Amino acid sequence: MSCEGCASRGNCSKEKGGGCSLKENPHNHIKRIVAVMSGKGGVGKSTISVMLAKAMAAQGLKVGILDADITGPSIPRMMGLEDQKAFANQEGEILPVCGEDGIKIMSLNYLLQDENEPVVWRGPVITGVLKQFFTDVYWGDLDVLFIDMPPGTGDVALTILQEFPVSGVVMISTPQPMVSMIVTKAIRMCRLMKIKVYGVVENMAYLNCPNCSEKIMFYNEEELNQFIEQNEVKLYGTLPQTDLIRNVNIYDSFNLQQQNELNGFFREIAAELEKDMNLTGENNA
Repeated sequence: MSCEGCASRGNCSKEKGGGCSLKENPHNHIKRIVAVMSGKGGVGKSTISVMLAKAMAAQGLKVGILDADITGPSIPRMMGLEDQKAFANQEGEILPVCGEDGIKIMSLNYLLQDENEPVVWRGPVITGVLKQFFTDVYWGDLDVLFIDMPPGTGDVALTILQEFPVSGVVMISTPQPMVSMIVTKAIRMCRLMKIKVYGVVENMAYLNCPNCSEKIMFYNEEELNQFIEQNEVKLYGTLPQTDLIRNVNIYDSFNLQQQNELNGFFREIAAELEKDMNLTGENNA
């Protein structure tokens, strides 16, 4: 596919190689596409995708989330919108579900009668659906589309990094040597495919004691620094283990102090990511 007319033209790593192979929907104008990735499951990719989207939407940006974990979608529940369904417009385009904060969401669960139905599909079917979620969904005008990636570096990751006009990747890790090793594989995969890694978020890194507020670290800080230096990536921040992060789907049930504390973490990360995406300069232009 030619890059002529693509909404990501000038910000896509595919241009030098001749473009991506997805047909661009002429109704969609997406400035940046950010894959939230790890290589490892259970590190909090979906939670961080949701909170980054909320932080950017709170700053007035137009944001969407594409749930690329076809066999284990969790974005609808994390957004508190699991009871919604996606429908088509008169042109046959799929309309994403939109929350009160204006975030547009597309997930396979919005097309299933029962969210508990298992999706027992082979790779080619899954990647075909993912392509449709990009080309056949009416995303409209977006500043950022976050793609919540499934674990691993297989078919789905290859399809998205090769064929979608991805601007860059945010890597999610946790403070365990085994996880760091697998995240390193994902970082190297991105570099092999000439995809920019914006930075790393270290999740579940520490605990604040509920009695004395002492910060209890779960890792050796030298190990984290070594991981960051060896992979030559930016550290966006370290996140604590909190009830609110664990239960982000019931965000509104937590008190204002808890919400403000969490929002503060993600406001800083989102602001740094916005700079790295060069969105600030573009929006002010």
